[in-house]
Amino acid sequence: MLTPLDIQNKEFKKGMRGYKETDVDSFLDEVIVDYEKLYKENMELKEKINMLNDQIKHYNDIEETLQNTLVVAQSASEEVKVNAREKAEVIIREAEENARKIIAKANNEVLDVKREYENTKKDISIFKTRFKSFLHSQLESIEFIEDKHLDE
Repeated sequence: MLTPLDIQNKEFKKGMRGYKETDVDSFLDEVIVDYEKLYKENMELKEKINMLNDQIKHYNDIEETLQNTLVVAQSASEEVKVNAREKAEVIIREAEENARKIIAKANNEVLDVKREYENTKKDISIFKTRFKSFLHSQLESIEFIEDKHLDE
């Protein structure tokens, strides 16, 4: 690619019927100025393209990282859900088992209280019978003593 300096240093051979040297030089001066502007602008644009390409690469890297992070987060979320469900099921099973044990213990205590109640009822019945017998025998003894004293 030509540079502005190449254009400025270009020398043309003179021919017999050539162009006017001053017109060619002045035109070349204009071309040099315009070409230099375009050349600089082209270089700036190339730098800008490189910078933008670097930014695009950076943003693509960020996008890829975000996508990977999202996949990991979704996976972790699913894992947390599964673990939470499993823990909930374990807690429910343990609670149901504890409830069954508590109910069984309460039923056993009710049976024990019923047995104790029945035993107490029997003991009271036996006591009443013995006490009645005792009272009856005492009454008989008193009557016997009274009869003996009356006879005397």
